[in-house]
Amino acid sequence: MRIDIPKAVKILDIVQENSIVKTYTLDISLGAYPGQFVNLWIPGLNEKPFSVAMDDGKKMKFSIAKVGSFTEKLDSYKVGQKLGIRGPYGTGFVCEKNQHLVLIAGGYGAAPLFNFAQQASQNGCKIEFIVGARNKDLLLYIDKIKEIENVNLHICTDDGSMGFKGYTTDFLKKILETEKINCICTCGPEVMMKKISDIAYEKGIKAQISVERYMKCGFGICGNCVNDGTGKPSCKNGPVMWNEDVRKLTDFGKYHRDAEGRKISY
Repeated sequence: MRIDIPKAVKILDIVQENSIVKTYTLDISLGAYPGQFVNLWIPGLNEKPFSVAMDDGKKMKFSIAKVGSFTEKLDSYKVGQKLGIRGPYGTGFVCEKNQHLVLIAGGYGAAPLFNFAQQASQNGCKIEFIVGARNKDLLLYIDKIKEIENVNLHICTDDGSMGFKGYTTDFLKKILETEKINCICTCGPEVMMKKISDIAYEKGIKAQISVERYMKCGFGICGNCVNDGTGKPSCKNGPVMWNEDVRKLTDFGKYHRDAEGRKISY
């Protein structure tokens, strides 16, 4: 199938995950890998990129937070209505057999990493899965993660309402003190991921980082998601990048660009 032309697909199911996130199940499979993204289209409004929470060969899931005009409109959609979809695009998370991994999710970054954890578990990997949020009501995919074999779930909340009181990066340091880790994989707020990049670099541990930018076309033509420092588009060379490449980005952890290319500081 061509990945550059939107296809109309039906919404099969909608689940309210927490106060701002819903999971939408769509009647299509695009063969997406964990960490890749697709563009969803609401005719007459706009098109936006979203990470894949599941693609089982028959249907796909997306966990989407209501944070802007597109997602506010999507929030009003019901089962049976249709969306446009195209993709998948970009790079995904990878693992070798029987590795010991740390997966670190901030906010709704838990969805693509849950997708990857299922694959890594089937590959014989042992997984330390750290999920963080401001409070317990904003935690995502906790019950689903518990069902995956070979996964140790670690919960962090800023206010201590569940699990470890503090940041995911603080808990990562605790794990690295006692465990030999082959690779760290992360998806979430960029300030968090910048700290993880620094920790992984200092410890000499490989890391895969999902670098989100304002992606439009999805295949490197529009130039909107080009990263400062390398000039490479995140939609093709990312969003999942190895840490050695991330550390060449002069914008990472400092600022991102909006739809008009203006710098927005973190």
